[in-house]
Amino acid sequence: MNTTLPDAPGVGFKTQHRADLDDPGPVSWLEIHAENYMSDGGPRMAMLDEIARRFPLSIHGVGLSIGGEAPLDRDHLARLRRLVERVNPASFSEHLAWSTHDGAYLSDLLPLPYTDATLDRVARHIDEVQQALGLRMLLENPSSYLAFAESTYAETDFLAEIARRTGCGMLLDINNVFVSAANLQVSATDYLDAYPLDAVGEIHLGGHAEDRDATGAPLLIDDHGAPVADPVWALYARTIARTGPLPTLIEWDNDVPPFATLRAEAARAGAILSTAVAA
Repeated sequence: MNTTLPDAPGVGFKTQHRADLDDPGPVSWLEIHAENYMSDGGPRMAMLDEIARRFPLSIHGVGLSIGGEAPLDRDHLARLRRLVERVNPASFSEHLAWSTHDGAYLSDLLPLPYTDATLDRVARHIDEVQQALGLRMLLENPSSYLAFAESTYAETDFLAEIARRTGCGMLLDINNVFVSAANLQVSATDYLDAYPLDAVGEIHLGGHAEDRDATGAPLLIDDHGAPVADPVWALYARTIARTGPLPTLIEWDNDVPPFATLRAEAARAGAILSTAVAA
């Protein structure tokens, strides 16, 4: 299988959609979560082998704890390497976050202050991952619900410096940009204008939920359980007009709908990508 992601829409692979992939429509590639496929055999891995023969794959990790203070888990990294060697993915990505402490996995992607110490740690961990896997990693911008008073970098400057130091690419999650901007009461367009777009290797689009915080103020939750919101589509179109076409994932991990719904979201992304080609 071609090991380059096409500049076209993809979707996250869900086992209930396996038969639907016989008619994928505009869906040109698939994403899997690494931690769901870290065994050496069995029906799940046989199914993964099948889809890897048919579609370019992006592997998206959620468990490396790139921003954690502890050293990277060598066993986890070894399992990830075996998975990469097995399916030869077109892309691998992880989050700018931490999720482990004192050997315990916290089942969440937790935020980081943007300081020199954090920058050094994240860069060191990314270098280790890229060396272990033998490929370029993409780093995803987080969805934020608070800002650290101790931060000395803007998030976009922090990401740009990480890319410069390590040679890693960026996974630009535009829904995360929208969620963070709303929660922190900043401009999403200003954020994207400052983002290192030349390092972007993949874009994520997903849905979010609307809630209220303890004071009653609006709060957006990045839950991957709804259609992409119209303001996020608008930010995506604006971004693609600047960058040209890029591999674009429709993320939907909770309350997963029928494949036809994902295919329709992918078609909407494809229409925007086509417009960028035409321009």
